[in-house]
Amino acid sequence: MTDSFDDNDAFAAAGLRLTVDLDALVENWRDMAHRSGRARTSAVVKADAYGLGIEDVGEALYLAGARDFFVATADEGATLRLYAPDARIFVLSGIWPGMERVFFENDLVPVIASEEQLTFWMSVLSDYGDYPCALQVDTGFNRLGLPMEDALALADDVSRPASFAPVLVMSHLACGDDPANPMNRQQLEAFRKVSAAFEGIEASLANSAGIFLGPEYHFDLTRPGIATYGGEAVPGIANPMRPVATAEARIIQTRFVKAGETVGYGRAMQLTRDSRLAIVSAGYADGYMRGQSSGGVPLRQTDLPGGHGFIAGHRVPVAGRITMDLTIFDITDLPDNLVRAGDYVELFGSNILVDDAARAAGTIGYEMLTSLGLRHERRYVSEEAEE
Repeated sequence: MTDSFDDNDAFAAAGLRLTVDLDALVENWRDMAHRSGRARTSAVVKADAYGLGIEDVGEALYLAGARDFFVATADEGATLRLYAPDARIFVLSGIWPGMERVFFENDLVPVIASEEQLTFWMSVLSDYGDYPCALQVDTGFNRLGLPMEDALALADDVSRPASFAPVLVMSHLACGDDPANPMNRQQLEAFRKVSAAFEGIEASLANSAGIFLGPEYHFDLTRPGIATYGGEAVPGIANPMRPVATAEARIIQTRFVKAGETVGYGRAMQLTRDSRLAIVSAGYADGYMRGQSSGGVPLRQTDLPGGHGFIAGHRVPVAGRITMDLTIFDITDLPDNLVRAGDYVELFGSNILVDDAARAAGTIGYEMLTSLGLRHERRYVSEEAEE
């Protein structure tokens, strides 16, 4: 007799599991669309949709109405095309020789971000004819983008090929998450010049944080990323977004340890009381950052505490160093019969917010999400999809 198993069996049995709330994702995207006012709102799904899965996330946002998407690579764009059949998909890393086929076959729009790419793109147009692109301009970030003077000269160049017809001109804010930073206004004024020079072409400047800066920054198309996934766009203010991802790890073992004994590598933590510990099946190989350790790592050579998990209605601190596959939590303050092997600890989610977990590790929510790795059994939930 052969037993049959389904995805629910796999999720229930997994040592690591990740729940993605697609309804919260869509609600966050719609919230950012509302805040974008008259501007259209795209969906940024690069880095495998911030670690949450470009297939399911891309389809959910497409069904919610997103028709402009941004990915980092052409391969991401080709995958997304299966789930967003008539959307515009912009590839932020642009195009290089040998990539023409994947762009044309999947109807991807390259974001031209350097003189080298611009030169190559002009040669592509001479061989293949008209094809849309976007043009990125550097307004002070000093990362990707044509220098301002080159972009303005290009706009005024009457000799440029008629086939070179960008459908979008864009730039990126360096300090959008710091509303009082004068760099925001400097970049806004610079981008206004660019937008005016490319009259009649749609313009895009605002990421998640830029949307919160107000209508001046919205132009024609906004590009919310981290906010869609429930993360903080602007640190230091209440986050209005709903948590989207919940990461959990199974407790493999609980154990009693006497006061005075030490825990884990390097004897990084010495117990000051008789303690009960829970060893769970998650470590830095799963994106649970070593910096969240309670001690014994450089980021924790301070009075700041390490990370926390959440179980049975209680926050529980990390004990000792986080290792590759395992993390230890101190569950001494919980009733003896409340936690046992096989239970799950929330690493981040609605009780331990991803940005709080990231701060404990000395990093940001972006890195926590995109470092999740492949060992989490994933479940996508949506009441809307079930109706």
